[in-house]
Amino acid sequence: MRRRAALAALASVLHGPISADAAPIEPFDFVALGDMPYGPDLIQGPAYRQLIDQINAMNLPLTIHVGDFKSGISPCSDAEYTLQQQYFQRFAQALVYTPGDNDWLDCQRLGDAPLERLQALRQRFFAGRQSLGQRPIAVERQADLSPAFGRHVENLRWTQGPASQGLVFATFHTVGPNNAVDDGHADVRAEARVREAANAAWIAEAFTLAHSRRARALVLATQAETLVYPDLRERRRGIVREGFARSVEQTLLPLADAAPFPVLLIHGDGHQHIVDRPFRNARGEPIAKLWRMEVFGDSQMHAVRVRVNPPPDPHKPGDPGAAPFAFTPIRNLMSPDPSLRSRIET
Repeated sequence: MRRRAALAALASVLHGPISADAAPIEPFDFVALGDMPYGPDLIQGPAYRQLIDQINAMNLPLTIHVGDFKSGISPCSDAEYTLQQQYFQRFAQALVYTPGDNDWLDCQRLGDAPLERLQALRQRFFAGRQSLGQRPIAVERQADLSPAFGRHVENLRWTQGPASQGLVFATFHTVGPNNAVDDGHADVRAEARVREAANAAWIAEAFTLAHSRRARALVLATQAETLVYPDLRERRRGIVREGFARSVEQTLLPLADAAPFPVLLIHGDGHQHIVDRPFRNARGEPIAKLWRMEVFGDSQMHAVRVRVNPPPDPHKPGDPGAAPFAFTPIRNLMSPDPSLRSRIET
């Protein structure tokens, strides 16, 4: 009896008061995808619509699109943006989007001004304090909370579940391959420096919010692959690219290394579904609580169902619980490449 009381007291300190009658914390499932659709809508539209319909049939509350909603050589016209906005509104539940390089930066390949296109994206896709999709959720924008970063309406965050032991989500705006820090235009490089400062501040605030809510997990989503691999045959250990030093190397990694909760980083860019833990701290040690998941993309027009599992049961001393995250590919029945090339490590 005394042991049970002691365990309850400890759990109260760590997670707030509990009782034997408290409702168990349930898994939370959502969908992630990105780097699609690539190519003319006449060719790629049917497969993309099929994937959206499959996701809708699952009736999950949330989908995250990590950017590059068109290829890097597709038009950057307002008509293209309208088409992709219509696709986002086809999702039956909430859809959260974070921009990729194809969506604005690479528009200079076709003679468009990238910063003007970025502003057009912000006005169209991030005009209000709610997500996209047919059943939008409330989101907080960095621009509304941090006057110093008043342009960055695309950096979003939201919570899911109870005030304690719930989930914290946040997006931050990176673009491949090197976050535009080495772009040939001075104004684009200047934008990249400010955006990286905004990203670093927003990531730090996400961790602060997760700590204050005693979150059971923090989920971050962005577009770019932030790592480069010295051995291209071996992607289990990466080095952070120069363009993401402030947001990832100097902010995300040390905060994740010290966090009491698991962290999941979702991104696109590479078009290969990967689940692993490639990040290391300043001492060169693996950061065990920081997972990364790269979505499918391009010809692999599939999605991933992500499950955030409950933490260990405080009523069961020694219970390790399940792995914090689980990943299930959603095979698009009309994808031109149904091979589902994946690399999943635990």
